[in-house]
Amino acid sequence: AVLFAMLGLGVAAPQAAAADPACNGGKVKYYRNPMGTPDTSPVPKKDSMNMDYIPVCEDETGTNPGAVTISLDKVQRLGVRTAEVQERTLARTVRAFASLQFDERRQTVVAPRFAGWIEKLLVNAVGDPVTRGQPLFEVYSPELNVLQQEWQLAGRMAYATDKLRNLGYPEAEMERLRRGERPRIVTIPSPTTGTVIEKTAVEGARFQAGDPLFRIVDTTNMWVIAEVYEQDLAYVKVGDLARVTVNAWPDRTFEGKVTFIYPNIGKESRTARLRIEVANPDGALRADMAATVEIASPLEGSRVAVPDSAVIDSGRRQVVLIERGEGRYEPRPVKLGARVPGFVQVVDGLEPGERVVTQATFLIDAESNLRAALAAFEAGAAK
Repeated sequence: AVLFAMLGLGVAAPQAAAADPACNGGKVKYYRNPMGTPDTSPVPKKDSMNMDYIPVCEDETGTNPGAVTISLDKVQRLGVRTAEVQERTLARTVRAFASLQFDERRQTVVAPRFAGWIEKLLVNAVGDPVTRGQPLFEVYSPELNVLQQEWQLAGRMAYATDKLRNLGYPEAEMERLRRGERPRIVTIPSPTTGTVIEKTAVEGARFQAGDPLFRIVDTTNMWVIAEVYEQDLAYVKVGDLARVTVNAWPDRTFEGKVTFIYPNIGKESRTARLRIEVANPDGALRADMAATVEIASPLEGSRVAVPDSAVIDSGRRQVVLIERGEGRYEPRPVKLGARVPGFVQVVDGLEPGERVVTQATFLIDAESNLRAALAAFEAGAAK
């Protein structure tokens, strides 16, 4: 109660009184109880604690019956700061948990189109790096041997060459045939550069046409699959920039871009999946790593916004204090929109050019609970 009196908050109510120096020569409408109770007096008086009733000037009561009045010296002591309401270009940051996956478009399966036996395995471990054209294994294939003989007997006719090429016969082996060699063993090269992530090939084993012997993936580009809450989905779009951090390298930030938004929402998680593509030239990012994603999503056009410290949120409604000059502050309900770091969009309730309290609002709220300042507003809202 004492703190309330020290703040000098006031609620205007219609009465009649005389001139007073406290109103700079103007007339005092009435004197109100310093404890914030509805008790008023037409003349100066003290309460039961010997505290002076606070004068309410006539010109302070004509506009808003719920206006907060603070003497100018208290405004300075409280460090009250205001800011002009402006239209701003806002960018919302959406944060999400994510996991890393291989780029599905950069995976290659080595599955021969002919049957045979693996005579020698030249790449024999998952995780081995390979380059395009590097020998993977040597095979013996009766089917290829027959076609090689046919090619030579046909006088190197085009149809015989096409048969070999249709089976994926390596170009290096074709050069051996053109030189007159008749290779019994054929060397199969890697069709791409990357890392072996799956291998079923075993030296000496027989394979059938179409058996997947190797799976090779190019890890220089990775997918980050982020889980974004349903309510944040409206704030992200394809092309938005994203920053990715992983537990293994907490001091590094990997830059990426949203390239796809999956068309479904998880029934249990109520999240949407986003695909973010991230360059990985040094191989630091690995599949199934846990990651945290921040997506910067600029909102189209400019929006009326105020510093987030200007909003007093009671849970049921949001209010800002409008500066009216000479220590007067009017509480006004507002409808809020998007929140961004440091600012919040005001959809309804404010116009550009008005000034709102941005500092010491929390003191006004904490000291008096806005009992006097929001009395008229609460009463009006209850109707």
